[in-house]
Amino acid sequence: MTTRWVFITGAAAGIGRQTALTFARRGYAIGAYDIDDAGLATLATEIEAAGGQIVTGHLDVTDSDEFGRRLDEFAGHSGGRLDVLLNNAGILLAGAFEDISLAAQQRQIDINVKGVTNGCHRAFRHLKNTPGSVVVNMASASAIYGQAELASYSATKFYVRGLTEALDIEWGAHGIRVIAMWPLFVQTAMTENVSTGTTDSLGIRLGPQDVADAIVAAVEETRIDKLIHRVHYAVGTQTKAMSVGSRFSPAWLTRLVNKRLAHS
Repeated sequence: MTTRWVFITGAAAGIGRQTALTFARRGYAIGAYDIDDAGLATLATEIEAAGGQIVTGHLDVTDSDEFGRRLDEFAGHSGGRLDVLLNNAGILLAGAFEDISLAAQQRQIDINVKGVTNGCHRAFRHLKNTPGSVVVNMASASAIYGQAELASYSATKFYVRGLTEALDIEWGAHGIRVIAMWPLFVQTAMTENVSTGTTDSLGIRLGPQDVADAIVAAVEETRIDKLIHRVHYAVGTQTKAMSVGSRFSPAWLTRLVNKRLAHS
C-alpha cells in the first residue's frame, strides 16, 4: 500500500504531538512543523525509535512564504503526496476583553486565523494532486456561541468554522475533504493558566489523546460519515451535547445557557 503522509502544524507539543504519534502508529509518515525546534527533535526521536517515518521543520504559520517553503520541502520527501493537512497551531487568551492587550489579541488572530488561511491556500496544489486528501482544521466548542472571557479566541474559531464549511463545498470538485474538529477545553499547556466562568462550570475533561483519536477517526471516515458528508466533528460528550442542543434551541435560550455557564 502507498504510504500516506500527514502535515501537522503546532506538532511539538499537546494535541499536535499526540496526533503525530497516533498517526505514526497507524502507519502514516509524519511531517511535523512548529516554532519549537527542541520539541520537534524529541518527537522525531520517539517516532523513529518506534520504526516510524518523520520529517520536521521550523514553521511560523503566520509567515505564508515560510509555509509554502515547508510544504514544498515536505512534498520533496513524500513524492508529492499530501494526504492530510492538520492545521493545529493555535493559541488561547482568556480574560476580560478589555484587559487583554490589543497586540496580544492581534497575535492570536494572526496565528488562529491567518495561520489556517495560509495553510489551506499554500497546500491546495499538493492536496489537489493527492487523491482522497483531507484538510483538518482545529475549531472549538467556542464556535457554537461566542464565549465570555474568550471573546477573540471564540471569534477566531467562528472564522475557522466558516472557512471549513466554504472550502469543503468549493474543494469537493477537486476531491478534497475539509473538516473541522470541535473539542471543548483540553488539558494542554494552552489551558494551564486558564480560569474562566465556563471552565469552572464545565471543567477541563479532555486530554490530547482524546482529540488525537477523534482526528484520526475523522480522517478515516465511517460509511455513515461518507453518506451524510460530515464536516464537523464534536469531540467529547460535553461538546456533543452542546452542539446538538444549539441546533434545536432558540438563540435567546442558547445565549442564556452560555451566560449562566460563564457566571455572567
